[in-house]
Amino acid sequence: MSIQIPGQSGSDPKARPASPAFRWFPIRSLGPRQRPRVLAHLLSLNEPDRYLRFGYAANDAHIGRYVDQLDFDRDELFGIFNRRLELVAMAHLALLGNDGTTRAAEFGVSVLPQGRGRGLASRLFEIACLHARNRGIDTLMVHALSENAAMLHIARQAGATVDRAGPDATATLRLPALDLSSQLTQMVETQAAEFDYGLKKQAAQFQRLFRALCDPQPGDGNNVQK
Repeated sequence: MSIQIPGQSGSDPKARPASPAFRWFPIRSLGPRQRPRVLAHLLSLNEPDRYLRFGYAANDAHIGRYVDQLDFDRDELFGIFNRRLELVAMAHLALLGNDGTTRAAEFGVSVLPQGRGRGLASRLFEIACLHARNRGIDTLMVHALSENAAMLHIARQAGATVDRAGPDATATLRLPALDLSSQLTQMVETQAAEFDYGLKKQAAQFQRLFRALCDPQPGDGNNVQK
């Protein structure tokens, strides 16, 4: 299955150019409880983006089956949320092989239009590499269309080698072994992301409460028609 960055091939004239300056975004690990948000995110992709993400013209039923079959224990999924707790970008770190001894994984990512051009895919790739290292994975692969310049650029920037075969390309990145620094970095990233998500969740709850208090209810004096 070919896994791409939808809408980041350089052909979208509406996409904003990525800023050369480093930008930090909190990235949260996703669990089974986030399955509905993962589904909503992928269903938000239009037809061209779905083709890039899945390598075929995936309809709603295909996406539903893909989400239902996600193994959150075996693989890892990561997400970036906006202030409304919408999943604007997500990545899938999928382990390759079924024998439980694999040391290779595949990276896939998708970013909604409102999140493009901000370096979200690069941040997700960075976090995926970090988690892969800390799981003992030494090879990270990305299968992409040759025209997907953005994804291939991200992989090359990280030191990956890219092999092309017609319209397809495979980027292979050798990862260093885990060390104390990588483990501490993952711990700090995880705690920061959970703190950020908690703040956004509290803000969203406050906004809902505020709207409920401000909206006139049946029987209120404000509803009396003159």
